[in-house]
Amino acid sequence: MARGTGNKISKSTRKKTAFTQKICRFCADKVSSIVFYDIKSLKPLISERGKIVPSRISGNCAKHQRELTTAIKRARNIALLSFSEAN
Repeated sequence: MARGTGNKISKSTRKKTAFTQKICRFCADKVSSIVFYDIKSLKPLISERGKIVPSRISGNCAKHQRELTTAIKRARNIALLSFSEAN
């Protein structure tokens, strides 16, 4: 059975969507390092399910995303943050 090939849209006719460049919140505030005991800055970067929000969604740069991941994991290990959502 052949797949439907009649519905292809050429690249020139596709709608081009513009997106805004996300700015790293830690670079904008000129934060030197992210500390694990500052729960106020870590909470918004964790999803409702307890997962770490990826940098493509949060807008963090690679350097600060790595530091953020380490800080969240350390905060979880000493029970400042939960590993999953509260039931």
